[in-house]
Amino acid sequence: MINFEYARANDVADAVRQIAADPTSKFIAGGTNLLDLMKEDVERPARLIDITRLPLSDVEETPDGGVRIGALVPNSDLAWHPLIAQRYPMLASAILAGASAQLRNMASTGGNLMQRTRCFYFYDTVTPCNKRQPGSGCSAIAGINRINAILGTSDTCIATHPSDMCVALAVLEAKVHVAGPGGERVIPFADFHRLPGDAPQRDTNLDANELITAVELPADGFAKNYTYLKIRDRLSYAFALVSVAVGLEMDGNTIRRARFALGGVAHKPWRDEAAEAGLNGKVANPEIFERAAGLVLRDAKGFEHNAFKIELARRTIVRALIQAAHGTPQSQNNKKIA
Repeated sequence: MINFEYARANDVADAVRQIAADPTSKFIAGGTNLLDLMKEDVERPARLIDITRLPLSDVEETPDGGVRIGALVPNSDLAWHPLIAQRYPMLASAILAGASAQLRNMASTGGNLMQRTRCFYFYDTVTPCNKRQPGSGCSAIAGINRINAILGTSDTCIATHPSDMCVALAVLEAKVHVAGPGGERVIPFADFHRLPGDAPQRDTNLDANELITAVELPADGFAKNYTYLKIRDRLSYAFALVSVAVGLEMDGNTIRRARFALGGVAHKPWRDEAAEAGLNGKVANPEIFERAAGLVLRDAKGFEHNAFKIELARRTIVRALIQAAHGTPQSQNNKKIA
Protein backbone atom coordinates (compact mmCIF):
# COMPACT_ATOMS: atom_id res chain seq x y z
CA MET A 1 0.00 0.00 0.00
CA ILE A 2 1.48 3.33 -1.06
CA ASN A 3 1.85 6.44 1.07
CA PHE A 4 -0.87 9.02 0.52
CA GLU A 5 -1.92 12.45 1.69
CA TYR A 6 -5.11 12.89 3.68
CA ALA A 7 -7.47 15.86 3.57
CA ARG A 8 -10.93 16.51 4.93
CA ALA A 9 -13.66 18.31 2.96
CA ASN A 10 -15.66 20.92 4.86
CA ASP A 11 -18.67 20.95 2.53
CA VAL A 12 -19.73 19.75 -0.91
CA ALA A 13 -18.24 22.76 -2.67
CA ASP A 14 -14.93 22.22 -0.88
CA ALA A 15 -14.92 18.53 -1.82
CA VAL A 16 -15.48 19.42 -5.47
CA ARG A 17 -12.74 22.07 -5.37
CA GLN A 18 -10.27 19.59 -3.91
CA ILE A 19 -10.98 16.81 -6.41
CA ALA A 20 -10.93 19.28 -9.32
CA ALA A 21 -7.47 20.46 -8.21
CA ASP A 22 -6.20 16.87 -8.36
CA PRO A 23 -8.46 14.46 -10.30
CA THR A 24 -6.14 11.57 -9.39
CA SER A 25 -7.32 11.92 -5.79
CA LYS A 26 -10.11 9.73 -4.43
CA PHE A 27 -13.03 10.48 -2.15
CA ILE A 28 -13.27 8.21 0.86
CA ALA A 29 -16.31 7.57 3.03
CA GLY A 30 -16.78 4.03 4.37
CA GLY A 31 -13.80 2.85 2.33
CA THR A 32 -15.01 -0.76 2.27
CA ASN A 33 -13.92 -1.26 -1.34
CA LEU A 34 -11.36 1.50 -1.89
CA LEU A 35 -9.10 0.46 0.98
CA ASP A 36 -9.06 -3.13 -0.24
CA LEU A 37 -8.08 -1.93 -3.70
CA MET A 38 -5.30 0.21 -2.22
CA LYS A 39 -3.98 -2.70 -0.16
CA GLU A 40 -3.87 -4.84 -3.31
CA ASP A 41 -2.08 -2.05 -5.20
CA VAL A 42 -4.94 -1.79 -7.72
CA GLU A 43 -5.79 1.79 -6.75
CA ARG A 44 -2.88 4.15 -6.02
CA PRO A 45 -4.33 7.57 -5.13
CA ALA A 46 -1.75 10.03 -3.86
CA ARG A 47 -4.44 11.81 -1.87
CA LEU A 48 -7.63 10.76 -0.08
CA ILE A 49 -10.35 13.34 0.48
CA ASP A 50 -12.45 12.46 3.52
CA ILE A 51 -16.12 13.34 2.91
CA THR A 52 -17.61 11.64 5.98
CA ARG A 53 -18.53 14.94 7.66
CA LEU A 54 -20.49 16.36 4.75
CA PRO A 55 -24.25 16.85 5.37
CA LEU A 56 -25.27 13.96 3.12
CA SER A 57 -26.65 11.49 5.66
CA ASP A 58 -30.40 12.14 5.54
CA VAL A 59 -33.26 10.08 4.15
CA GLU A 60 -36.18 12.38 3.42
CA GLU A 61 -39.38 12.53 1.40
CA THR A 62 -39.47 14.64 -1.74
CA PRO A 63 -42.36 16.95 -2.70
CA ASP A 64 -43.54 14.52 -5.40
CA GLY A 65 -43.85 11.60 -2.98
CA GLY A 66 -40.47 10.01 -3.60
CA VAL A 67 -37.49 9.69 -1.30
CA ARG A 68 -34.07 11.35 -1.43
CA ILE A 69 -31.20 9.36 0.07
CA GLY A 70 -28.01 11.17 1.00
CA ALA A 71 -24.86 9.67 -0.48
CA LEU A 72 -23.37 9.06 2.99
CA VAL A 73 -26.30 7.09 4.42
CA PRO A 74 -24.83 3.75 5.58
CA ASN A 75 -26.25 0.67 3.91
CA SER A 76 -27.56 -0.72 7.22
CA ASP A 77 -29.33 2.53 8.11
CA LEU A 78 -30.90 2.64 4.68
CA ALA A 79 -32.15 -0.95 4.70
CA TRP A 80 -33.83 -0.52 8.10
CA HIS A 81 -35.12 3.02 7.58
CA PRO A 82 -38.96 3.00 7.93
CA LEU A 83 -39.48 4.80 4.60
CA ILE A 84 -37.37 2.24 2.77
CA ALA A 85 -38.54 -0.88 4.61
CA GLN A 86 -42.21 0.02 4.10
CA ARG A 87 -42.25 1.66 0.67
CA TYR A 88 -39.21 0.13 -1.06
CA PRO A 89 -38.83 -3.36 0.45
CA MET A 90 -37.15 -4.65 -2.72
CA LEU A 91 -34.31 -2.21 -2.08
CA ALA A 92 -34.10 -3.18 1.58
CA SER A 93 -33.97 -6.87 0.64
CA ALA A 94 -31.20 -6.28 -1.89
CA ILE A 95 -29.07 -4.33 0.57
CA LEU A 96 -29.46 -6.96 3.29
CA ALA A 97 -28.42 -9.67 0.83
CA GLY A 98 -25.06 -7.98 0.36
CA ALA A 99 -21.77 -8.21 2.27
CA SER A 100 -21.87 -8.68 6.05
CA ALA A 101 -23.55 -6.69 8.82
CA GLN A 102 -20.21 -5.10 9.72
CA LEU A 103 -19.55 -3.95 6.16
CA ARG A 104 -23.12 -2.70 5.73
CA ASN A 105 -22.61 -0.57 8.82
CA MET A 106 -19.65 1.12 7.13
CA ALA A 107 -20.54 1.13 3.42
CA SER A 108 -22.23 4.26 2.09
CA THR A 109 -24.96 4.63 -0.49
CA GLY A 110 -22.74 6.55 -2.88
CA GLY A 111 -19.85 4.16 -2.33
CA ASN A 112 -22.06 1.20 -3.18
CA LEU A 113 -22.71 2.72 -6.60
CA MET A 114 -18.98 3.20 -7.14
CA GLN A 115 -17.67 -0.20 -6.04
CA ARG A 116 -15.55 -2.00 -8.58
CA THR A 117 -15.61 -5.49 -10.04
CA ARG A 118 -14.38 -8.51 -8.11
CA CYS A 119 -12.96 -10.14 -11.26
CA PHE A 120 -9.95 -12.19 -10.13
CA TYR A 121 -7.66 -10.64 -12.72
CA PHE A 122 -8.60 -7.08 -11.83
CA TYR A 123 -7.24 -7.74 -8.34
CA ASP A 124 -4.21 -9.70 -9.57
CA THR A 125 -1.74 -6.99 -10.54
CA VAL A 126 0.72 -9.40 -12.19
CA THR A 127 -1.79 -10.36 -14.90
CA PRO A 128 -3.01 -8.18 -17.80
CA CYS A 129 -6.31 -6.39 -17.21
CA ASN A 130 -7.80 -3.68 -19.40
CA LYS A 131 -9.65 -2.20 -16.44
CA ARG A 132 -6.38 -1.58 -14.61
CA GLN A 133 -4.19 -0.88 -17.64
CA PRO A 134 -6.09 -0.12 -20.86
CA GLY A 135 -4.70 -1.98 -23.83
CA SER A 136 -2.99 -4.72 -21.82
CA GLY A 137 -5.63 -7.39 -22.52
CA CYS A 138 -8.36 -9.26 -20.66
CA SER A 139 -6.99 -12.30 -18.84
CA ALA A 140 -10.46 -13.46 -17.82
CA ILE A 141 -11.59 -14.28 -21.37
CA ALA A 142 -9.24 -17.26 -21.61
CA GLY A 143 -8.75 -17.66 -17.86
CA ILE A 144 -10.83 -18.63 -14.83
CA ASN A 145 -14.06 -16.82 -15.69
CA ARG A 146 -16.69 -18.55 -13.55
CA ILE A 147 -17.84 -15.28 -11.93
CA ASN A 148 -17.68 -13.19 -15.08
CA ALA A 149 -20.28 -11.71 -17.42
CA ILE A 150 -22.54 -13.38 -19.97
CA LEU A 151 -24.31 -10.22 -21.20
CA GLY A 152 -22.98 -6.97 -22.63
CA THR A 153 -19.41 -8.20 -22.83
CA SER A 154 -16.78 -6.96 -25.27
CA ASP A 155 -13.45 -8.20 -26.59
CA THR A 156 -11.78 -6.00 -23.99
CA CYS A 157 -13.60 -7.00 -20.79
CA ILE A 158 -16.01 -9.56 -19.31
CA ALA A 159 -16.14 -8.15 -15.76
CA THR A 160 -19.35 -7.88 -13.75
CA HIS A 161 -20.65 -5.16 -11.47
CA PRO A 162 -20.84 -6.59 -7.92
CA SER A 163 -23.55 -4.51 -6.22
CA ASP A 164 -26.82 -5.95 -4.91
CA MET A 165 -28.30 -2.55 -4.10
CA CYS A 166 -27.80 -1.28 -7.63
CA VAL A 167 -29.88 -4.08 -9.14
CA ALA A 168 -32.88 -2.90 -7.12
CA LEU A 169 -32.15 0.76 -7.93
CA ALA A 170 -32.22 -0.14 -11.63
CA VAL A 171 -35.73 -1.57 -11.26
CA LEU A 172 -36.87 1.48 -9.30
CA GLU A 173 -35.44 3.78 -12.00
CA ALA A 174 -33.65 5.87 -9.41
CA LYS A 175 -31.83 9.10 -10.20
CA VAL A 176 -28.28 9.92 -9.13
CA HIS A 177 -27.59 13.51 -8.05
CA VAL A 178 -24.00 14.67 -8.51
CA ALA A 179 -22.07 17.88 -8.00
CA GLY A 180 -19.04 19.06 -9.96
CA PRO A 181 -17.15 22.20 -10.94
CA GLY A 182 -19.87 22.99 -13.47
CA GLY A 183 -22.66 22.71 -10.91
CA GLU A 184 -25.17 19.99 -10.14
CA ARG A 185 -26.71 17.47 -12.51
CA VAL A 186 -28.96 14.41 -12.35
CA ILE A 187 -28.08 11.12 -14.04
CA PRO A 188 -30.84 8.55 -14.70
CA PHE A 189 -29.78 5.31 -13.08
CA ALA A 190 -29.85 3.44 -16.40
CA ASP A 191 -27.17 5.83 -17.67
CA PHE A 192 -24.98 5.87 -14.57
CA HIS A 193 -23.05 2.60 -15.07
CA ARG A 194 -21.42 1.71 -18.39
CA LEU A 195 -20.90 -1.41 -20.46
CA PRO A 196 -17.21 -2.12 -21.09
CA GLY A 197 -17.08 -1.50 -24.85
CA ASP A 198 -13.56 -0.40 -25.73
CA ALA A 199 -13.12 1.61 -22.49
CA PRO A 200 -13.58 -0.91 -19.67
CA GLN A 201 -11.50 1.22 -17.31
CA ARG A 202 -14.56 3.49 -16.98
CA ASP A 203 -17.19 1.92 -14.75
CA THR A 204 -19.57 4.89 -14.72
CA ASN A 205 -20.45 8.11 -16.52
CA LEU A 206 -19.49 10.11 -13.44
CA ASP A 207 -16.72 12.56 -14.24
CA ALA A 208 -13.48 12.25 -12.26
CA ASN A 209 -14.10 15.59 -10.56
CA GLU A 210 -17.72 14.95 -9.58
CA LEU A 211 -19.20 13.84 -6.26
CA ILE A 212 -22.37 11.80 -5.75
CA THR A 213 -24.58 13.75 -3.35
CA ALA A 214 -27.84 11.76 -3.32
CA VAL A 215 -29.92 9.01 -4.85
CA GLU A 216 -33.56 9.84 -5.52
CA LEU A 217 -36.33 7.24 -5.61
CA PRO A 218 -39.68 7.73 -7.35
CA ALA A 219 -42.96 7.53 -5.44
CA ASP A 220 -43.76 4.03 -6.72
CA GLY A 221 -41.70 1.43 -4.89
CA PHE A 222 -43.46 -1.83 -5.89
CA ALA A 223 -44.14 -2.43 -2.20
CA LYS A 224 -46.52 -5.36 -2.68
CA ASN A 225 -45.36 -7.55 -5.56
CA TYR A 226 -41.59 -7.59 -5.52
CA THR A 227 -38.62 -9.81 -4.86
CA TYR A 228 -34.85 -9.85 -4.76
CA LEU A 229 -33.50 -13.31 -5.45
CA LYS A 230 -29.75 -13.86 -5.15
CA ILE A 231 -28.04 -17.07 -6.22
CA ARG A 232 -24.55 -17.49 -4.80
CA ASP A 233 -22.06 -20.11 -3.69
CA ARG A 234 -22.88 -19.73 0.00
CA LEU A 235 -25.70 -18.11 1.95
CA SER A 236 -23.72 -15.21 3.37
CA TYR A 237 -20.90 -12.88 2.40
CA ALA A 238 -20.72 -13.93 -1.23
CA PHE A 239 -21.25 -12.02 -4.45
CA ALA A 240 -24.06 -13.05 -6.78
CA LEU A 241 -23.52 -15.55 -9.52
CA VAL A 242 -26.93 -14.35 -10.71
CA SER A 243 -29.41 -12.10 -8.95
CA VAL A 244 -32.80 -10.79 -10.05
CA ALA A 245 -34.82 -7.87 -8.69
CA VAL A 246 -38.47 -7.74 -9.73
CA GLY A 247 -41.22 -5.17 -9.29
CA LEU A 248 -44.72 -5.93 -10.56
CA GLU A 249 -47.94 -3.96 -10.55
CA MET A 250 -50.73 -6.51 -10.47
CA ASP A 251 -54.46 -6.41 -11.17
CA GLY A 252 -55.61 -9.69 -9.74
CA ASN A 253 -53.49 -12.24 -11.60
CA THR A 254 -52.82 -9.90 -14.53
CA ILE A 255 -49.57 -7.99 -14.80
CA ARG A 256 -50.28 -4.33 -15.45
CA ARG A 257 -46.63 -3.28 -15.36
CA ALA A 258 -43.37 -5.20 -14.98
CA ARG A 259 -39.78 -4.27 -14.31
CA PHE A 260 -36.89 -6.58 -13.55
CA ALA A 261 -33.11 -6.41 -13.59
CA LEU A 262 -30.28 -8.90 -13.31
CA GLY A 263 -27.08 -8.68 -11.30
CA GLY A 264 -23.91 -10.76 -11.52
CA VAL A 265 -24.21 -11.15 -15.29
CA ALA A 266 -22.94 -7.89 -16.82
CA HIS A 267 -20.76 -4.82 -16.34
CA LYS A 268 -23.86 -3.01 -15.02
CA PRO A 269 -27.31 -4.01 -13.70
CA TRP A 270 -29.02 -5.54 -16.73
CA ARG A 271 -32.52 -4.58 -17.85
CA ASP A 272 -34.34 -5.50 -21.05
CA GLU A 273 -37.30 -3.22 -21.63
CA ALA A 274 -38.63 -5.38 -24.47
CA ALA A 275 -38.82 -8.37 -22.14
CA GLU A 276 -40.56 -6.24 -19.52
CA ALA A 277 -43.08 -4.89 -22.03
CA GLY A 278 -43.87 -8.43 -23.13
CA LEU A 279 -45.25 -9.15 -19.67
CA ASN A 280 -47.58 -6.16 -19.52
CA GLY A 281 -51.23 -7.12 -19.78
CA LYS A 282 -50.48 -10.85 -19.49
CA VAL A 283 -51.80 -13.28 -16.91
CA ALA A 284 -48.95 -14.27 -14.65
CA ASN A 285 -47.84 -17.83 -15.33
CA PRO A 286 -44.57 -19.74 -15.77
CA GLU A 287 -44.96 -19.93 -19.54
CA ILE A 288 -44.85 -16.17 -20.10
CA PHE A 289 -42.06 -15.87 -17.54
CA GLU A 290 -40.03 -18.44 -19.49
CA ARG A 291 -40.63 -16.41 -22.64
CA ALA A 292 -39.42 -13.23 -20.91
CA ALA A 293 -36.30 -15.00 -19.65
CA GLY A 294 -35.54 -16.27 -23.13
CA LEU A 295 -35.84 -12.76 -24.52
CA VAL A 296 -33.45 -11.34 -21.91
CA LEU A 297 -30.88 -14.05 -22.58
CA ARG A 298 -31.16 -14.19 -26.38
CA ASP A 299 -27.70 -12.66 -26.82
CA ALA A 300 -26.06 -14.22 -23.75
CA LYS A 301 -22.56 -15.56 -24.34
CA GLY A 302 -20.90 -17.99 -21.98
CA PHE A 303 -17.19 -18.67 -21.64
CA GLU A 304 -15.33 -21.80 -20.60
CA HIS A 305 -16.21 -21.69 -16.91
CA ASN A 306 -19.37 -19.57 -16.77
CA ALA A 307 -21.63 -20.93 -19.51
CA PHE A 308 -23.73 -22.47 -16.72
CA LYS A 309 -24.83 -18.95 -15.83
CA ILE A 310 -27.11 -18.77 -18.87
CA GLU A 311 -29.36 -21.58 -17.67
CA LEU A 312 -28.97 -20.42 -14.08
CA ALA A 313 -30.09 -16.92 -15.09
CA ARG A 314 -33.09 -18.31 -16.96
CA ARG A 315 -34.26 -20.29 -13.94
CA THR A 316 -33.60 -17.41 -11.58
CA ILE A 317 -35.63 -14.97 -13.69
CA VAL A 318 -38.58 -17.35 -13.81
CA ARG A 319 -38.43 -18.08 -10.08
CA ALA A 320 -38.12 -14.40 -9.18
CA LEU A 321 -41.08 -13.44 -11.37
CA ILE A 322 -43.20 -16.20 -9.82
CA GLN A 323 -42.26 -15.04 -6.32
CA ALA A 324 -43.08 -11.42 -7.09
CA ALA A 325 -46.42 -12.32 -8.66
CA HIS A 326 -47.32 -14.24 -5.51
CA GLY A 327 -46.29 -11.47 -3.13
CA THR A 328 -42.66 -12.29 -2.38
CA PRO A 329 -42.14 -15.29 -0.12
CA GLN A 330 -39.37 -13.87 2.06
CA SER A 331 -37.91 -17.28 2.80
CA GLN A 332 -36.93 -17.57 -0.86
CA ASN A 333 -34.83 -14.42 -1.05
CA ASN A 334 -31.40 -16.03 -0.94
CA LYS A 335 -30.20 -19.27 -2.43
CA LYS A 336 -26.87 -21.00 -2.67
CA ILE A 337 -25.44 -23.38 -5.21
CA ALA A 338 -25.39 -26.84 -3.68
